[in-house]
Amino acid sequence: MDIQQTQTFRGFRWQVMISFLLFCLCHSVSAEIHYSIFEEMQKGSSIGNLANDLGLNIKEISLRKLRIVSELSAKYFSVNTGNGHLNVADRIDRETLCGATEECFLTFDAVIENPLNIYHVRVGIKDINDNPPRFIKDAIALEISERTSPGERFVIQNAEDLDIGINSQLKYKLSENKHFILGEKTSTDGRTFPELVLETSLDREMQSKLEFTVTVSDGGNPVQTGETLIKINVLDWNDNYPIFSQEVYKVSISENIPLNFTVLSVKASDKDTGINAQITYSFSTTAKNVLGVFTINPRNGEITTIGSVDYEEVKHYDISVQAKDGGGLVSHAKVLLEIIDENDNIPEISVTSITTPIPEDSAPGTVVALIKAHDLDSGENGEVDCHIVGVIPFKLILSSGKFYKIVTTNTLDRERTSHYNITIQATDKGSTPLLFQKTLRLEISDVNDNAPQFEKSSYVIYIPENNQPGSSIYSIRALDNDAEENAKLVYSIISSNTEELVGAPPISINPVTGAIYAQRPFDYEQERLFQIEVIAKDNGVPSLNSSATVKICVVDQNDNSPVILYPPQDVGGSAVYEMVPFSSQQGSLVTKVVAVDADSGHNAWLSYNFLQNSETFYFVIDQYTGEVRTSHNFIEKDNLRHRVVVMVKDNGKPQLSATVTLSIAVADNFQHVLPEVTEFKKSESQTNIQMYLVIAIALISFLFMLTVISAIISKYRESKPSTSFSSMSTYPPMDPRFISNFNTGTLPFPYSYDVCVTLDPSERDFAYLKPPHNVPVESLIDADDSGTGNETVKETVPFAATVQQKLLLLLHIVNKKEDYGCLRTDLS
Repeated sequence: MDIQQTQTFRGFRWQVMISFLLFCLCHSVSAEIHYSIFEEMQKGSSIGNLANDLGLNIKEISLRKLRIVSELSAKYFSVNTGNGHLNVADRIDRETLCGATEECFLTFDAVIENPLNIYHVRVGIKDINDNPPRFIKDAIALEISERTSPGERFVIQNAEDLDIGINSQLKYKLSENKHFILGEKTSTDGRTFPELVLETSLDREMQSKLEFTVTVSDGGNPVQTGETLIKINVLDWNDNYPIFSQEVYKVSISENIPLNFTVLSVKASDKDTGINAQITYSFSTTAKNVLGVFTINPRNGEITTIGSVDYEEVKHYDISVQAKDGGGLVSHAKVLLEIIDENDNIPEISVTSITTPIPEDSAPGTVVALIKAHDLDSGENGEVDCHIVGVIPFKLILSSGKFYKIVTTNTLDRERTSHYNITIQATDKGSTPLLFQKTLRLEISDVNDNAPQFEKSSYVIYIPENNQPGSSIYSIRALDNDAEENAKLVYSIISSNTEELVGAPPISINPVTGAIYAQRPFDYEQERLFQIEVIAKDNGVPSLNSSATVKICVVDQNDNSPVILYPPQDVGGSAVYEMVPFSSQQGSLVTKVVAVDADSGHNAWLSYNFLQNSETFYFVIDQYTGEVRTSHNFIEKDNLRHRVVVMVKDNGKPQLSATVTLSIAVADNFQHVLPEVTEFKKSESQTNIQMYLVIAIALISFLFMLTVISAIISKYRESKPSTSFSSMSTYPPMDPRFISNFNTGTLPFPYSYDVCVTLDPSERDFAYLKPPHNVPVESLIDADDSGTGNETVKETVPFAATVQQKLLLLLHIVNKKEDYGCLRTDLS
C-alpha cells in the first residue's frame, strides 16, 4: 500500500514539473543580445558575461543547461559554465567571414531550460588594420609610344586592402622621375584607380626604358604600406588605343554552371593597322577568387569557367579586363557578373528541445517540442515551410523566425495510442522544391472534458419586418469534440427580453438542429430588437454546456406612406385657401408643406414636388423643405386663384407617396379675395357681377352676425367656463409623437410665422413682423382659437372652426377700422 502511494506521488510530481516546463515553452523565444569585439582576438578571450546578460546566477548556469545551438557560429564561441562568460573559441578573421562588407556579425542561439528560453545573440566583428595594401603584381610593365603627348593618362592596377573603413583608405605616391606624375581616375562604379600622367614627352632615342616605384599606404594606425615597380618600355609611335564596345559589361549567370561554360565575350577594336591593331585580352587588377573560377581567351576575349560557381560562397564578381594592341596601348573595361541562386541546398531540421513523455490529459495547445528549420539558399529557395505528415493530434505553429513549436491539437488517449511518431517535413519554395523529413518519437504517459463550443460568443441576426410566421431566420450551431452521447447537443432558450411583449413568445428554437424560428411577423415601428440567450447542453455525465447571446434586429421595410400634416385637406367639402399679397416679390414664402413618414432611414427621407400643370408656372417648391414660394412678381393679367398639387415621396423601395392640393389666392386685401374665394369668374358679365356683389353683401352681413354671436359666446366662456363647452374640442388633439411648441396656427413652432394685414382698403401691402417688433395687443386680431390640425381625425373638425379667423378679419374689414391686425396663421 505504501509503495503504491509513493508511486502515485512521484507520478503527480512529474506531471507538475512537465506541465510547468511546457508552460515555459510557450515563451520560448526571447529578445536579442548584442556584443561587439575586434577580430583576431586570442582564443579564450572573454567577450562578456552571457549569464549575467541572461539574468542567470552561477548556480543556474548548469542547472538550466546554458548552451549554444548554432550550426555555423558555434565553433567561434564557447560558454564557460563555471562563471557564465562568453569566450572566443577559434580565430575570427573579419575579412574571411565578411569580405569587404562594412557590417560583420556572427549570430547564434543561446538556449536555457527549466523553463525553456531561446535568446538570439549577435556578435559584431570590428576591423583592425591587420592587412597591408598589396598590388596584385610586384611589377607593372607598360609600353608607351614616344609620340604620346603630355597630359596622356595611363591607368595602372590599383592596390587592394582587405580591411574596411579608414584602414582601407589608400594613398598612392610616385617616386621621383622626369616624365610622369601620379593622378587618379574614378570608374563608373565609384572605385578609384591610380594613373600615370605624362608630364614631359618621351624620347626613345634618349631613353628607351624607364623604371620607378608606386608606393601605397592605408589610413590605419600604425600605417601599413605596399609598393610595385613600374617598368615602361618606350615604343615607336602608335596613336590609337583599343576601344571596348562597352565600358561596363553586366551578365547574370546561374550557379552550378558546368566547366568551360562561356560566360560572355568582350570585344575591343583598334583603328591602327598591322601589329598595332592586333589586340590581346587579359584580366587586370583581378582578385584571386576570380582567377580560380574564370579565364579569358587572349585572342577573342571569351570569358569561360574553369572552376565551380557557388552562390553561397560568392554572390557576384567584379572583373577588370584589358585590351592591349600590338603597339602597347592598353584600354580597360569592367565585367560585373551577378550569380543567380539555384535551389541546390536541401532544408534542414534541428531539434532544439523536446519533452517526452507527456500526460494524456494535456490540454490542447500544449507545447511538446521546439524545432528549427533553415536552408542555405536565398530568396524563395531559402524559404522553408514545415508541416506534420499524416493525421495526428499535433500541429506546427511558427514561433519566431525559423523556429516552430509542436503543440497538441486535441486531448490524448493513451489506451488508444501509447506513442506517436511525429514526422516533420520541411519543403523549400524553389522552382523545383527540395524536402527533408525528420521523425520524432513522443511517448504518452498515463477524462468527458469537452464542453460544447459555439462558433461565436454572440450573434447578430437581421430580419426584415413583415416576415412570414414560423419561418426559420437563422441556424445556430455549437461543436463538441467528444463522441457519441457526449457530443449530442440539445439547444434551448434560457433567457430573453421578450417577456414583456403581449401574446405568444416571438422566438423559438429547434432543440436538435439549433434553427431559430420567428413565431409571428415583426413590425419595425413597434419592436426593433430582441435578445435571447441560447444554451447548448451535451448528454454526458456530468453534462457540460455553454451559451451564446443572439441579438435579432428587425430591419425596416418601406411599408408606411408619407403623411401630410400641413396643409390639412378640405374639411367638410370647403377648400382652405392660402392668401398671397398681390404685391409679393419673387421668392416670397407662400406656405410650407409639412409631412412625416413612420419609417426610418432612407425610407423616411422625403422630397416635395409639384405635379406639373399650368398653375405651377407661378410658384416653386423646395424639394427638401417643402416651402412654396412665388416664382415671379404678379401682374394684373395673372390669375388670382390657383390650385396646385404637391406630391410628397419617400426614398424607399418601392417608393410611396402622398399628395395634397393647395388653393392659393392672390390679392392685395380680402375685398379683392372674396369674389375669388366664392369661385366667381372674372369673365362673367357686368350684370352677373352686380348680382354677385349683392349676394356678397348679404353673406358678409350674415357672417358679421355669426361673428358677433361667436364673440359673445367666447367672452362668456372666458368669464364662466361651462362643462359642456369645456368638454368640447374644436380641433382634434395632435399625435403625441409630434412634439412641438404650439402657440397658434396649425404649424409647429419652427414653421409658424406672423402675417399682418392692413384693414384699410387703400393699403395693399403685407407686412411680415419679426419677434423684436413691439406691436400693441389692442391692434392685433387674435387667432388663438385657430387650434392645431391633425389629418388623422380631420373629419371631426367643424366648419365654423375652420373659417372662424376669416370671419373675424372680415368683421374688421366691414367696419373699416384704421388700426392694423396681426393674424398668426399657418396659411390655412
